[in-house]
Amino acid sequence: MVKVAVFGLGAVGARVTRQLASTDGVAEILLSGPHRERLEAVVKAVGTRVQAVHDAEAAGEVDVAVLAGPATTQQGLARALVTRGVSVVSVSDALDDVEYLLSLDDVARRAGTVVAVGAGFAPGLSCVLADHAAATLDVVDEIHVAKVGTGGPECARQHHRAFADAARELRDGSWVEYRSGSGRELCWFPDPIGARDCYRASLPDSVLLAAAFPGARRISARLSASRRDRLTGRFPMMRPPHPEGGPGALRVELRGWRAGEYRVEVLGVMDRPAVAAGAVAALAATEIASGHVMRAGSAGLSQLVEALPFLHELHRRGVRAATFEGRARHIA
Repeated sequence: MVKVAVFGLGAVGARVTRQLASTDGVAEILLSGPHRERLEAVVKAVGTRVQAVHDAEAAGEVDVAVLAGPATTQQGLARALVTRGVSVVSVSDALDDVEYLLSLDDVARRAGTVVAVGAGFAPGLSCVLADHAAATLDVVDEIHVAKVGTGGPECARQHHRAFADAARELRDGSWVEYRSGSGRELCWFPDPIGARDCYRASLPDSVLLAAAFPGARRISARLSASRRDRLTGRFPMMRPPHPEGGPGALRVELRGWRAGEYRVEVLGVMDRPAVAAGAVAALAATEIASGHVMRAGSAGLSQLVEALPFLHELHRRGVRAATFEGRARHIA
């Protein structure tokens, strides 16, 4: 039986907890968060297998920990857990968090643990979709990710900050920096989201995908944004974010070769980002705890899980991906 700790009980953390509570084989869930009232409310709502703890030390004797708190809290906590032999699932989509967690690869390997980096909506589900689409190609030449929507307030704040820093893309095998908010591209997402203008931003998807697909020549990630989003990224948010964003979507496009023919594969998901991220992180945690991952150390989901079984289980949990072939066709 699996014992899991969840740090952070915002929109994503609360859904991770509910997903874990409904998963067979999870014996106990330890919850930690800065707001005592919120913590007690989630414990009361979820059930008897859930216990509140008030510091990281108390949650140390677990098989795996899910870090769903603000980006600024994850780096030191992740290192402390890994050095104590606890595997980690991080949902952070902050580039500096992702790069730091990837740097823990040697530490995690020596400890015999796994660090699932960027295991949320995007990155996370985007990496699994890319891996699934890559199975249809002999050679992956390009990968392009685009995202619409935010989870909870911390996710909205991170997306705001993503337009303050330089964007990074892989072009012809080399990293190139661009101004965030540039590179406008009209991207089509699953209905009812439809077409949205998307722009370069400081996103970690490209870094994770480059590690998983070292032969790819071009890799990019874009974020849907308004003109105000792009212009105010370097300043404090003008108004508080909503408790949870509305419907969002994800688009993953791969270009490459199969049997001498150049092909384009496009996959997409439409869901509330916090809901999808919660399902992805919870499933990643149970896969790690049960030993169903492809390697120890620190990596994105495309290097840790088998894409098709993972997508099948997400489909069972209500997160449904589809391929675009002129009309939608469900994967699982």
